[in-house]
Amino acid sequence: MVTVLHLAAPIYRDDVERDQIDHDAGEPVWSQLAEILRGQITRGEIQPGKLLPSIRMLMQRYEVSDGTVKRAVSKLRGEGLVESVPGRGVYVK
Repeated sequence: MVTVLHLAAPIYRDDVERDQIDHDAGEPVWSQLAEILRGQITRGEIQPGKLLPSIRMLMQRYEVSDGTVKRAVSKLRGEGLVESVPGRGVYVK
């Protein structure tokens, strides 16, 4: 007897690598990070009204500088996806 498993969603190679920075790619690292965070927001992994991870957490997770994180967040702010609240952090709109 053969058992067939059906997955709820197809698994693509892109799903495994979508949240990784490629430091050797031609695309700037800040742009890659902005794309990762944008994807997490649009997929609902970071809900509206919730805080983005801190600069320090993003630096450690993606092995990037604080300037890289700040530039990526600035891009998302310019797109209207997030807003900064002084002394509190960056929130998803």
